[in-house]
Amino acid sequence: MRYIDEVSSAIEFIEANLEKKLDLDMVSTAVHYSKYHLHRVFSSTVGMTMHEYIQRRQLTEAAKLLVFSSRPIIDIALLSGYESQQAFTNVFTAMYKLSPSKYRESEKFYPLQLKFNLEGSYDMLNGKDEILWEIRFANEEDIPCWMELVRLVIDGFPHLYEEEYIAVLKQKMNTKQALILKDGQTAVGILLFSYDQGSIDFMGCHPLYRKMGIPRAFLNKVMRELLKGKDITITTYREGDKADTGQRREIKGLGFAEEELLTEYGYPTQRFILRQEECDDERRSEYPG
Repeated sequence: MRYIDEVSSAIEFIEANLEKKLDLDMVSTAVHYSKYHLHRVFSSTVGMTMHEYIQRRQLTEAAKLLVFSSRPIIDIALLSGYESQQAFTNVFTAMYKLSPSKYRESEKFYPLQLKFNLEGSYDMLNGKDEILWEIRFANEEDIPCWMELVRLVIDGFPHLYEEEYIAVLKQKMNTKQALILKDGQTAVGILLFSYDQGSIDFMGCHPLYRKMGIPRAFLNKVMRELLKGKDITITTYREGDKADTGQRREIKGLGFAEEELLTEYGYPTQRFILRQEECDDERRSEYPG
């Protein structure tokens, strides 16, 4: 697949230099690509700008040090590429919703961004213009590839703890409330939902398949077959949240409307709703007469 080598080289350089004040100029020079070209292909492949990726990776490593080490915050700030503790504190608080000192006191680590892994991506898509949407119920044999996708798109799911998540995932699989779409052995779309609540609890799409209509295909499956007759809800970042890399925009693009503000697991979010009559209107427009 085009651009995998360029993006992989950039990621490897970033990962080896997370303690430095990195920017697009430095990375593009190191990997010998035009910064304009690298910016374009990186954003297209990863789903966020290089600046966003670097910032989230550095803050994730900083959060790990805050919880699992006793290093002074000023040392962690410098190791994260920041020139002062105050600059680090401002950005960390905007992204994690807790100051570094309060986050350390919580003793619970969760990542904003894990290393973006493109291993095995060369054979994905295979020049296909479209995918046959064979969305099915997931089972426990799918957990390894499911979690690979979760780790890849973790930027969309604040406050995610894997052990707790996998326990819920198994329960959802056993009650047929987990859907998966695979290309070969790779999960390219995943969704958890609730029959009782009429909610989408977790939805992820592989970044390389963002333009293939996967979220819409999942939504059609849910609203036309599984939650037929119900309003559908989903929660995501609040407006203006610095940690949002585009999830609000995508949800609104699917037709969801803003509802009340919430706080989930201590994190500020917002509920969105897709009303059934709007689903019916869309269906009639697709199938007139």
